[in-house]
Order: sequence, then structure tokens, then C-alpha cells
Amino acid sequence: MVQGLAGRYSNELVEGIEEMSAFPLPIDVLPHRPPFLFIDRVTSLEVGVNAIGHWKLTGDEWFFPGHFPGRPTLPGVLMCEAIAQLGAYALLTDPLHQSKLPLFGGLDGARFRRQVGPGDELELQATLGHISARGGKGSGRALLNGKVACECDLMFVLVDR
Repeated sequence: MVQGLAGRYSNELVEGIEEMSAFPLPIDVLPHRPPFLFIDRVTSLEVGVNAIGHWKLTGDEWFFPGHFPGRPTLPGVLMCEAIAQLGAYALLTDPLHQSKLPLFGGLDGARFRRQVGPGDELELQATLGHISARGGKGSGRALLNGKVACECDLMFVLVDR
């Protein structure tokens, strides 16, 4: 793990040292649990500001059999949820917010640009904007093979855990 300026962390390899995860597991930070935890790993984090994470779709997920038979497709709203979870991860790694529970407050400008299916891996990106004691805003996107599959702006409210 290499720490840079402003608390930004990166999984850079240091010669002679095997790569290890530099970040807490999503299940150790987020209140979500399978089958509704959509982040497998985090690869970049600026605490309280932004994060990059990944979600590998195995094909065994609960939604594929019914969405759609013969052409399994990740529901777009679940990409928005995955982005929101990553934003919550960036927020909840900040000690100022660890006693809070971020809840979805709204979704604006959601656009779905690529079909995502079994075997695909999404790179998720989330950036937090304005944050107050009551809630905040953020934005994010999901990339499939480097191309935007989904993008959206999110609003959240903060409640005590």
C-alpha cells in the first residue's frame, strides 16, 4: 500500500513485495450483505472524496434467470446501486461519518449505455460532492472494458446507525 498526498491510497506494487489489498473489504465497511453487496474489491480510495471498485458478475447472481431468460442482462438500476455502494464506501471510511448510515435520497441523470451480462467485470467510479450533516450528493459511473455502461448523479441522506 502506498499513501500519497491528501490521504489518497493506491495499490502500487513495490519491488520485492507481493501485492496485497490496501483497503478494507467492502463487507467490513458497508452495511450491505450478500446478495445485495455489489462491490467485490476496492482499488483506489481518497477517504471521504472518491473511490474506484470492481464488481465481477459470475452469472450465478439471483437476477439473471428472470432478467432476461435467454439473454441475461444486469438491471441498470443495480449498476446505480453499485455506484451508490461505492460512494458509501468512500464516505464511511472517513471517521467523521462512520457512525452514520447513508440512505438513497434520489437519482438524477441516469444513463445506461452498454448491456452487461454474465462474466463481465465492471469498474465502478464514485465521487462525493457536497456533504453536510444531513446528507450529500455524488456522481459515478460503471465502465465495461473501459467504456461507460452507466452514469448517474446520486443524492443521499445520513441517519444515525
